[in-house]
Amino acid sequence: MALAAMLAVLLPGVPAWAHNALTDASPAKNATLAEAPSSVKLKFLQKLDPDYTVISVTDAGKQKVPTSEPKIDGATGSVTFDEPLTNGVYTVAYQVVSTDGHTVKGSYTFTLDDPSAAEPSPVVSVTPQSDAYSSQLTIDGTPTQLPPVEAAPASDSGGSSTLAWVAGVLILIFAGLAGFVFIRRRKA
Repeated sequence: MALAAMLAVLLPGVPAWAHNALTDASPAKNATLAEAPSSVKLKFLQKLDPDYTVISVTDAGKQKVPTSEPKIDGATGSVTFDEPLTNGVYTVAYQVVSTDGHTVKGSYTFTLDDPSAAEPSPVVSVTPQSDAYSSQLTIDGTPTQLPPVEAAPASDSGGSSTLAWVAGVLILIFAGLAGFVFIRRRKA
């Protein structure tokens, strides 16, 4: 009886923790592709609101890749590329709103390594200088000074923090139940 009362009190709050999360992506996270994709498709746990869904793709130089506006189909959002991609590392970033109103952001990378589109890359070497924060870049024998490097912002997928909350609540529930059973057996 006490167990049912405890569950009745705790369970109604669970939907409030149900933030939207990415469940599937094409191209996949950290994938290396031998052929350029024509689009990015992201599937989430919950239905997406077209007015609050943003999907963008940037190249290794942090330049935005031209894409269509996001197309929404239930819990799936997709964008198509306006131009074919060249070899390199790409970052897919997304921002969606959960049914509980919370904004969920995240990002991941994929690499395009298409042998048919491979272009000869220049010879690059890095030579340390006396200043610990700078280095000399040589491209095809021509010395070039590297710009200062800034730290990249951390991405927040939202999914891992939701999982941590759910796991924490489950641990508390089981600890409470174990304590309840222990006290009941001691009294008996």
